[in-house]
Amino acid sequence: MVEKSHSAGWIPEFYEPFRNIGQKIADWFAPASDASASGDSYEINIELPGVKPEDVEVTINDNSLKVTGHKHAEREESGRSYYFSERQYGAFQRTFRLPPDFDGENITASFADGVLQLSVGKQKELQPSEKKIKITSN
Repeated sequence: MVEKSHSAGWIPEFYEPFRNIGQKIADWFAPASDASASGDSYEINIELPGVKPEDVEVTINDNSLKVTGHKHAEREESGRSYYFSERQYGAFQRTFRLPPDFDGENITASFADGVLQLSVGKQKELQPSEKKIKITSN
């Protein structure tokens, strides 16, 4: 049986709180989302509590859909014997690779109750990836 030295066991325990903080930061910068497909569209829902619709931007570049934005929320509470103030600021970004049959002209976005809902239409017919080029003679 091999015993661990004190220094080897100390280092992972020392850094564990920093790993947890890093994960919480990563969770904020990459909001939770879910995606599904129906017969004629793809649906993407992204949780953005405390974010205003005007602080969110949705763009498409090639086969990627990117959601970016920032949060700046302030909350103050006071009572008879206490005062509480909290502020949250930060930017976020999520990028989704779209399937080959997505229809870039048929995308809608709505925002309700802290959830961004995206609907990406499917093309009825996929354009062939191979195309024959006619050769003309001069």
